[in-house]
Amino acid sequence: MSDPHRHHHHEHHHHDDHPLPDRSPAARWRRWAHRLAHRLTPHSHESADKLDPALESSARGLRALWVSLAVLGATALVQAAVVTVSGSVALLGDTVHNTADALTAVPLGIAFLLGRRAATRRFTYGYGRAEDLAGLVVVLTITASAVFAAWTAVDRLLDPRPVAHVPAVAVAALVGFAGNEWVARHRIRVGREIGSAALVADGLHARTDGYTSLAVLLGAGGAALGWRLADPVVGLAITAAIVLVLRDAAREVFRRLMDAVDPVLVDRAERVLDEVPGVRGVGELRLRWIGHRLRAEVALVVDGEATVREAHRIAVAAEHALLHAVPRLTAALVHADPAPSPDEADPHLALAHHAAA
Repeated sequence: MSDPHRHHHHEHHHHDDHPLPDRSPAARWRRWAHRLAHRLTPHSHESADKLDPALESSARGLRALWVSLAVLGATALVQAAVVTVSGSVALLGDTVHNTADALTAVPLGIAFLLGRRAATRRFTYGYGRAEDLAGLVVVLTITASAVFAAWTAVDRLLDPRPVAHVPAVAVAALVGFAGNEWVARHRIRVGREIGSAALVADGLHARTDGYTSLAVLLGAGGAALGWRLADPVVGLAITAAIVLVLRDAAREVFRRLMDAVDPVLVDRAERVLDEVPGVRGVGELRLRWIGHRLRAEVALVVDGEATVREAHRIAVAAEHALLHAVPRLTAALVHADPAPSPDEADPHLALAHHAAA
């Protein structure tokens, strides 16, 4: 049976007894104001209240997806109409890519909605990982776009055909660039603000679509000058650009699936924990993403003579400090270890063979 002061797990964002190391008059005033704000503001420990920030970030992600879906859908319709009358294979590849990019909003939207569901006894961490699976769908979609663009370009190289309505193709290319660049900026900004690797990857996808639209514009210019191979050559250039963004998006999603975090966050968390009164050292610190939310697991070293209540107070203070210092952190599991004593055996020896296995 576990020692109650050794395993501490809270998911609330504030605790009223958080001690401050600074004892200056200004610090005492800030602490008094902080406590007063806690007393005057509703401060529940219910799960619904703990999830409010996470739900808001999911709502922001959904709004970004639906807005970008509308913009890219309108862009693809304009380009499709021009493809029908011009026969441009470069513009066809760009149109298909834009359409696929717009449709990636569907699995991402489903993932954001799933991520808002409460944890169950089967999915005890919730459904946030659905977002990472949606990121894989985005990567596969980019891969399919690259294959299609390459196939159409090679086919047109082997069987060259003239491009009609070159001015219309140029206008459609400019429309494609404007729509994709706006969507890319919007998705990347929101994705980084809420911590969604899948949404950032989708934004990178849209940005590449914008660059490929500019490449279509170059192809239209070459066709206007009488170079019949300009269109398929630009189609191959589009394929190369798609492969480059595929590399970046795959890296982003792969790191998230492998629980990679920015080392800067780990450094920040360690500094904050070291400053918590009563903490003698940070034995172990782990951070992991679940969707666009962070969770932490921490092992702290405290005074070996500390009572259960004192160890609990230190653990609460440590969690409180982390929640304020680490962006998008929604939960922390804090484990308090007593400082080693020369005449005492390591209490973790019983677990050594499990760790070795």
